[in-house]
Amino acid sequence: MDNLEQNIRQLVASVLKDLTVEKSETVSTIPTEITPVQADLSGAMGHGIFADVEGAVGAANISSQELKKLPLKTRENIIAAMRKTGLNNSEMLSKKAAEETGMGYWQDKVLKHDLVSVKTPGVEDLISTSYSDDDGLTLTELAPWGVVGAIIPSTNPSSTVICNAIGMVAAGNSVVFGPHPSAKEVSNMAITLLNEAIVAAGGPRNVLTGLANPTIEMAGKLMHHKDIKLLVVTGGPAVVEAAMKTNKKVIAAGPGNPPCVVDETADIAKAGRDIVAGGGFDRNLICICEKEVIAVNAITDDLKREMIKNGAFELDQTQIEAITKLVIAKAGALGVEGFANKAFVGKSPQYIASKIGLEVPETTKLLLCEVPKDHALVWTEQLMPVMPICRVSNVDEGIELAVACEHGFKHTAIMHSKNIDALTKMARAMNCSIFIKNAPSYAGLGAGGAGYASFTIASPTGEGLTRARDFSRERRCTLVDYFRIV
Repeated sequence: MDNLEQNIRQLVASVLKDLTVEKSETVSTIPTEITPVQADLSGAMGHGIFADVEGAVGAANISSQELKKLPLKTRENIIAAMRKTGLNNSEMLSKKAAEETGMGYWQDKVLKHDLVSVKTPGVEDLISTSYSDDDGLTLTELAPWGVVGAIIPSTNPSSTVICNAIGMVAAGNSVVFGPHPSAKEVSNMAITLLNEAIVAAGGPRNVLTGLANPTIEMAGKLMHHKDIKLLVVTGGPAVVEAAMKTNKKVIAAGPGNPPCVVDETADIAKAGRDIVAGGGFDRNLICICEKEVIAVNAITDDLKREMIKNGAFELDQTQIEAITKLVIAKAGALGVEGFANKAFVGKSPQYIASKIGLEVPETTKLLLCEVPKDHALVWTEQLMPVMPICRVSNVDEGIELAVACEHGFKHTAIMHSKNIDALTKMARAMNCSIFIKNAPSYAGLGAGGAGYASFTIASPTGEGLTRARDFSRERRCTLVDYFRIV
């Protein structure tokens, strides 16, 4: 984690240095330091937070109309202010998220907030295209949908708000967020802080709205509201299915069960470090984290040694059986997704181990469990630092198992190998939104890897890592017989 933290800190410092806003007649100058809003963390309504869906949607609808009138330069200034606010408040929001949800490490959450604040694409992502031929000129531009409804998960309750808000507002939309009931305070705090930044940058009030006390019923009303033109949903199969039934445009981020395959050509020392770093990050809460390791038999013992050296604690078979009964609510299998015991999602390895009477070192990042290929831990997404590892005879068998236990989610897969043929074969067989080669899983989000960041990974609907252009409508303007200049 040291290298990841160092890289992100350097990136943040660079962005903060360069994040300036030009003064113009249409835009107020943004203060050098944006003062955090002292919102009531007990759940009282702050700037943009409403008691009901109608109030939240109505306010967002008004702000949407006002946002359309502003020049693109103002929108650029708004995004710059939102980035700065995300960075200035990352530690506060991280601690609040960990405290309210009881999941993950707040230190890792700081890195997540910093990452999305810096690397989420903004207005620069809205690229216009033109076509010119003997019939004239056609211009294609990206326009806003209007009011976006965004359902937010408990696993990344404030970092997802920041990420979605930057992309959606950059596209010219206002947003109504539906926070998860177990993370409403930190989600609404993020909404309030960003709204204050938007107003300070010359934008309208209530560009972002949220619900003070969200419920499942409210989420349903939000998804079906006539003024919501685009739905962006981050959650499990049930909420994705509900969104699909609304007959609206839907961008859906569904579940995953990312396999990590390691073959005999891999740099085993690096693979061991990377798997613990990625799988142990924020207690495995991120949907792209390594969820099961599939290792070629010839290197499995060496890989386990490297993982143990870097913070994994190996359980014996009796302990594995006890842990499995504890953390698996419904066992996954071939063709069966299964699900974990929510009481242990995002909990520490120390806490989970203590529930079977086992004490593990404070330095432990993962509970390592060697299991057979058909074991429930391999086939069930856990979202906790319990890492199954199973043996296969060769890389082809490993790829076949990886495809099967990922359940066709097409979300994320990881491979450690120096065999270009094996890497190519697995990438094609998995056909996932994200495929990470020889690195921790978080590299696929732009943390230590090239590319932009997003915490809404839309595998069910095919957008992959969402960005501003995904929250836009394409509009074409055609002029016949004119403006052809060659």
